[in-house]
Amino acid sequence: MNRYKISLKRVSDPGIMMRLFRNASKAFSRSRSRPRPMGGRGRALLLALAVLSVPSFPHPQNDPSGSGGASIITADSIEQHTRALGHDSLQGRATGSPGERKAAEYLARRLSFPGLKPLGDQHSYFQAIPMHGSIPTAECELRLFSRQAISRDAVSRVTVYDFKLGEEYLLYRTGAQTFIPNPVPLVFVGYGIIAPEFDYNDYQSLDVEGKIVVFLSGEPGSANPEYFGGGDPTIYASPEAKQRLAVSRGALGSILIPAPEEQRGGYWARMQKEFSFEDVQLAYGTAGNLSVLIKPDAARKLFQDAPHSLDEVWEMHRRQRIHSFALEAALSFKGEFIQREFIAYNVLAGLEGRDPQLKDSYLILTAHYDHLGIGPAVDGDSIYNGVFDNAAGVAALLEIARAFAALPQPPERSLIFLFVTGEEKGLLGSRYYLDHPAVPLYKTVANLNIDGLAMFENFSSVIGIGAELSTLGKTLARAAGQTGLRISELPPEFATTESFARSDQVAFAGAGIPSILVMDGIDYPGASREEGLKRLIFWNDTVYHTPFDDLRQPMNFAAAEQHARFLFEFIHTLAEDDSEPEWHPDAPYRHIRLRNRAEKR
Repeated sequence: MNRYKISLKRVSDPGIMMRLFRNASKAFSRSRSRPRPMGGRGRALLLALAVLSVPSFPHPQNDPSGSGGASIITADSIEQHTRALGHDSLQGRATGSPGERKAAEYLARRLSFPGLKPLGDQHSYFQAIPMHGSIPTAECELRLFSRQAISRDAVSRVTVYDFKLGEEYLLYRTGAQTFIPNPVPLVFVGYGIIAPEFDYNDYQSLDVEGKIVVFLSGEPGSANPEYFGGGDPTIYASPEAKQRLAVSRGALGSILIPAPEEQRGGYWARMQKEFSFEDVQLAYGTAGNLSVLIKPDAARKLFQDAPHSLDEVWEMHRRQRIHSFALEAALSFKGEFIQREFIAYNVLAGLEGRDPQLKDSYLILTAHYDHLGIGPAVDGDSIYNGVFDNAAGVAALLEIARAFAALPQPPERSLIFLFVTGEEKGLLGSRYYLDHPAVPLYKTVANLNIDGLAMFENFSSVIGIGAELSTLGKTLARAAGQTGLRISELPPEFATTESFARSDQVAFAGAGIPSILVMDGIDYPGASREEGLKRLIFWNDTVYHTPFDDLRQPMNFAAAEQHARFLFEFIHTLAEDDSEPEWHPDAPYRHIRLRNRAEKR
């Protein structure tokens, strides 16, 4: 799960139902006292020794009855994989790290079931991905000038302010492509959005070529669900969408200012932690440009002598009357970075279908096995293990692959089991696979992504993220009915319109492949809906993307078994269906699917 995967609307209730976690939380709190080793050659030696001592679990055997099916998937087998992949010795499985490679090797060993064949490079289970990593240093210079600094002769005669990296600004992208040696003018462009379907354009009559644009986070407020989601963020609200648009308009860079409603509850401290990890890109990817997240207090300096102050901009935002204007300032950036080139790996295997015609069409099942690695210490713990995110989801996919391999006969369609890396760095493994697919994209009929797994309690309903976009929603409902589950909606406390864009499923959708992520619902037999929701919010606010997402947190592997078995049944239903999943006519990805078919891509 990357940091944009699921956006929660902030809950003002200060008492986050700690009584729901009475017993589990006590055990969880007691377990936090053990510090972990950090830094230096001592940590490197520990890694070398600990990797050698990763528990060696017995290879899962086929169903003794010979019948196969969902019943082969057990809580014990999911727990074994989860504990192996979430172990401290893998150091959080950061993209391009020794721990990631050890995890990839573990996956390859576990995929050697009869019936599965490797689909990676040179008949291996591995797909090698060239990547580039970069970390900014304290020597980076983000320098503010008054407007006359646009003239090179005036540079030495104008007021200068140097922003402090980490304290006042953070970098979305790092590397040589961010270099802006001479001051260039700044332009405030509202929210930085062009949305023709809403007749909205922040760039109207503005020339931003060769300039740096400044925009607010979010998008125009609305109570009308037909206009910018009526309060639920749309894809236009994502920083990446704003940054791409700025580049397409000729801007040399962009600066994002968090809107007031985001600046609460330790916001900047959270951002400092999230941006402390290495910036990683595909080695052949399109070069980015300067993309800055600025602390709101520091952003005031950008508006000095401008037609409007930042406080006036906040008032425009509150009144929903935002407009664009040129700023009376210029900016330069000179970066110093620690950089490296390396190889990371996707891991993949296939199961051939039994039908003579349908076996040439494929369902691709994905789960990302990378996480954040080593990062800022919290209570003496610097290993971001990523157990729910996503060792548990990977464990489920491994068991689903084993269950399909154990069937007396394979399903009609073929299956691809793909374990991707680099999800936390921007869906890099998925993007690479889609550029270098094992089978043509037009033959890949659907994607089911697994990112997270039910680990709280057995559940009574499931939620299909993206189910409304394609006929996968109808198939999901049919599979749920057959297993006694209900279909429920993503709670309104979550940003429903953008949740689909928060993990690997959106990469496959962007390649035209109908995609879905299936979560457990918040309907639990032993708790009310409100209690289930608050438990999820509590985990998101206090455990997600922290070192606390480790093997010492409370975990209910019976719930994980239920989730994995349901996913097996859903996949089996899809694989036995003669009709291909299709995008609905109004889905934004449908035209890509049609083009892939026409071009045999």
